[in-house]
Amino acid sequence: MATLYIPAADTIPVAWGWFQFFLLLTFPLHLLAMNAMLGGLAVGVGQQFIGGSVRDRLAHRLAVALPLVIAFAVNFGVAPLLFLQVLYGQFMYTSSILMGLFWISIVPLLIVAYYGAYLYDFKFSRLGGAGKWIGLAVLLMLLTIAYFFVNNMLLMSLPEAFAGYFQHRAGTMLASGEEVFPPRYLHMVTGALAVGGLFVALVGQFRSEQDGELAAHARDVGMKVFFRLTLVNICLGVWYLLSQERDTMLLFMGGNRGATAVFSLALLVIVVILVAAYRRRLAVTVGSVVLLVYLMSFMRAWLRSDYLAEVFRLDQLAVVPQYSPLIFFLVVLLGGLIVIGWLLKKTAAALVESGASR
Repeated sequence: MATLYIPAADTIPVAWGWFQFFLLLTFPLHLLAMNAMLGGLAVGVGQQFIGGSVRDRLAHRLAVALPLVIAFAVNFGVAPLLFLQVLYGQFMYTSSILMGLFWISIVPLLIVAYYGAYLYDFKFSRLGGAGKWIGLAVLLMLLTIAYFFVNNMLLMSLPEAFAGYFQHRAGTMLASGEEVFPPRYLHMVTGALAVGGLFVALVGQFRSEQDGELAAHARDVGMKVFFRLTLVNICLGVWYLLSQERDTMLLFMGGNRGATAVFSLALLVIVVILVAAYRRRLAVTVGSVVLLVYLMSFMRAWLRSDYLAEVFRLDQLAVVPQYSPLIFFLVVLLGGLIVIGWLLKKTAAALVESGASR
């Protein structure tokens, strides 16, 4: 493979394992928040389109949660994006430039979607039937953002495609024509919608003593959505696996002991999830899904490394020791987690108090 179009890698201040550790630690948190955002909104809009008193109440509760969930999805996405840029900057910066027109459009799309989410929340009752169309517009914008992100994450893993710049000089290059793109995107979106069903079930349990009908309905709808879409996503996952090159696919079937072990464990966790979801064991299902998301993130890292193995390995990164930024980051991270915990506690208390006052 020609490496002419791949920039030189930057030096890093500490061993690459630190950045990989924090990438694998923080990325699943972003995925969980993103899934709650996308899936929760989709269920809420769907409930409004179907109509009915309890469905409208569920849609309203999900609309109230939407701006907060978007904020968490965006903020939890910053850290893994930065760690990814540190480790694979020469690939990600290049792919971002190649699809620059679409990549930069994420910013205005997100701003408009965020504004729409607040409108959907604060004006829910006043909007009436028009609200579902605003919710649908926000959902379509978020799906478009996801489309661009999946394109970039795939394109950065295909340096052999970088020469396509000469046919797309205006920053309009995408990876959506690759064979692996459709199953990759559909697998991600369907998984998000499924996990969003769990979020709906959890949201329904909040203040359940004040509206038992809503709590029961949210749990029923959420678990059904999760179970059915998970079955669909298993099929999409098989399609995604089979769309890989043979050597890449075999990486998870004995080609690499670590990758094979994680893949095997993920299959076992999927069985546990399906059984727990079928029996409506919400706590077990949620815990298993969190574990599965982490396992899938590990597999994603192996897949990326295999894609780039011909031109780059992480142990090729040159280290110029400078430990103070890492120490400062760890201190800020700890402080941030404490503040987020305090914020969630205060938010929950305020919601309970406002509900009691009604």
